Amino acid sequence: MVRRSSARVRRTARSAYATAFEHERAHLLALPAQPFPIDECVAVSVGKTPYVRFDRNDYSVPHTHVRRSVTVHASLTTVRVLDGTEVVAQHPRSFDRGQQIEHAPHVEALVAEKRAARAHRGVDRLTAAVPRTRELLTQAAARGEPLGTCTTRLLRLLDAYGARELDGAVADALSRGVPHPNAVELALQRRREARGAPPPLALPLSDAVRRRDPHVRPHALDRYDDLTTPSTPESDDDQPE
Repeated sequence: MVRRSSARVRRTARSAYATAFEHERAHLLALPAQPFPIDECVAVSVGKTPYVRFDRNDYSVPHTHVRRSVTVHASLTTVRVLDGTEVVAQHPRSFDRGQQIEHAPHVEALVAEKRAARAHRGVDRLTAAVPRTRELLTQAAARGEPLGTCTTRLLRLLDAYGARELDGAVADALSRGVPHPNAVELALQRRREARGAPPPLALPLSDAVRRRDPHVRPHALDRYDDLTTPSTPESDDDQPE
């Protein structure tokens, strides 16, 4: 009897709860349209490399955000990186340790930026050693020639022949109206054969050595003759009293 009575009480209680809920349902407030934010928020700094460290893992960000402060918003499934209110990166969250989670466009943009920087440094080194090459590259670009390829070939000729020879060959190619590395190389070969000189032997150097020992534009050496000219002794009239 006790067990039956207890079961009947429980059924009665559940029925009462259900009736009360249905009575109160119309008076309940609706849930908010936006869920309550429960993301973990952490302010982090992007270092020299385009990654942010969060929860023992590295997440990629655009390379334009290096050395800047951003905010990481992490849920159980997603890691978002915000610059102010702008979402600059979003990744699936990893609960491993020491992982590097990358977004392909971030890596591709970084590679393209590095290539452009290397090409810019190459043009700077080339035009610093042989200023006339700037005009040749300008005319080559106007004809649709790939500047990266032209710059690389001219740098190789610069390393093999030197600034003085390359300057003369570039002037020859421009005078012939052929702004192309092929014409420069042919001019260099003609000048070398005219002197009876052997083919040049290029010495490959690392970028660090090239930056430390840049090419120097040649200058006239007439002023050095004064160092070897004996000075005229002063006459007695020029002696101070």
